[in-house]
Amino acid sequence: MSATLYEVRGAAAWITLNQPDRRNALSDAIIDGLLNGLRNAIADDAVRVIVITGAGSAFCAGADLKSGGMKASDEENPFVSVMKTIWESPKPVIGRINGHAFGGGVGLAAACDLTVAADTAMLSFSEVRIGVIPAMISVVVIPKLGVQNTMWLFLTGERFTAQRAVDLGLLHRAVAADKLDAAVQEIIDLVQLGGPNAVREAKQLVRRIPEMSMDDGFRYASKKIGELFASPEAAEGMQAFVEKRKPKWAE
Repeated sequence: MSATLYEVRGAAAWITLNQPDRRNALSDAIIDGLLNGLRNAIADDAVRVIVITGAGSAFCAGADLKSGGMKASDEENPFVSVMKTIWESPKPVIGRINGHAFGGGVGLAAACDLTVAADTAMLSFSEVRIGVIPAMISVVVIPKLGVQNTMWLFLTGERFTAQRAVDLGLLHRAVAADKLDAAVQEIIDLVQLGGPNAVREAKQLVRRIPEMSMDDGFRYASKKIGELFASPEAAEGMQAFVEKRKPKWAE
């Protein structure tokens, strides 16, 4: 059985963690499958959105403790490569959090751009309870939770609900489990209403501006808005608005 499944459904590429008997823990096979799936989806011009989810009752249980967990190395950790690929992907990545997410599984969700979870899902940064720390995932978690909330959750390792994760800014939505697919499809449909290039640039804007000084941020933003207003995509979008029709986006 493949550790991950890859399927293109319409304009969305679905990557499913597929080791439900191990609660989709981050084995080498799952990490490799995630990275390959992400790269395939990014390279596929027919794909506009990427969805990451889990098979079975769990989204992802975090590090694969049976294989010894994460190991120190001078080379970039493969899971870091996964999170960076999601973070830097020109296409929006949706986290479909179908069930419990612990440790690195929460980090995987935090790396995603848009997230919706089953309201039955529980989350936890459980690393301290086995004598380690949520080190690598802190890079994508702290910007979403802030220092105050991260400090509490990292130090206590307590479990919290999907709705609390929404309230804290870690996830976007929590819905009934039987409404999860409909909620994911709604997000896919909303993203497709925007121009493909505009969506890519909007994601980059959110990722880059917080890292810049105010002056650098304004320079970057001014350059980008000038480029986009002069683009064929913007011309089509504005013409469609005037004509009261849906834009015909070029992929």
